[in-house]
Amino acid sequence: MAARSERVALVTGGGRGIGRSVVLALVRRGFRVAFCYRSDTAAAEACVQTATETDGDVFAVQADVTLEADRTRLVDTVRDRMGAIDVLVNNAGTTEDGVAFRMKEAWDRVVDLDLTAPFRLAQLVIRGMMSNGWGRIVTIGSIASRLGFPGQANYTAAKAGVEGMTRSLAQEYGRRGVTVNTVSPGFIETDLTRDASDLARTYVENYSALGRFVTADAVAEVVAFIVSDQAWAVTGQTINVDGGLVKL
Repeated sequence: MAARSERVALVTGGGRGIGRSVVLALVRRGFRVAFCYRSDTAAAEACVQTATETDGDVFAVQADVTLEADRTRLVDTVRDRMGAIDVLVNNAGTTEDGVAFRMKEAWDRVVDLDLTAPFRLAQLVIRGMMSNGWGRIVTIGSIASRLGFPGQANYTAAKAGVEGMTRSLAQEYGRRGVTVNTVSPGFIETDLTRDASDLARTYVENYSALGRFVTADAVAEVVAFIVSDQAWAVTGQTINVDGGLVKL
């Protein structure tokens, strides 16, 4: 593991999947890391245990980032325990598919978590980043924003909104030392997708450059680079980590 840094990272939805991989990737690079989770305490505790086994400085906070009070409590808790937040990784997200003309509350739930919460959290941390003259905000997007999968009007719109938000915030705060980017995964290899339908696997095999699903760890490695000093010139970008599925 790299020597421990004084920089502090906050990762939302860090107990499982991509979020967990991001937490561990940042720990390996010496970041002090806090992450939040909504309900899976066992997964959060397992992530903390794995990180601390390598002498990582990590802790977890249970919070629902769609709630203003929880967002404020989360950020205040991290600051009280670790200090100013240098890196924000907006990973928490959800899908709730359905045909558009029947989509009611599902639109609000997905947009609230996948788009509004990342913006509200950025508002809470960006002043401190400007004061320090250094900051990194990364939001996990999706190639759905480019492909527009049927039944996912809410998810597709939210992830496209994330890309627009990224470009705007990057322009607004770049001269204050803050970079803002989106990392958009493709089809991810997980326990669930190992049993993916033949149609999904055939699509990836036929149309992606690598012909395979990507992994959460592969996404996390890109995030870890973007939040490093070496990536100071990368901002306002959407970086697809999809095995070459999206060609635009």
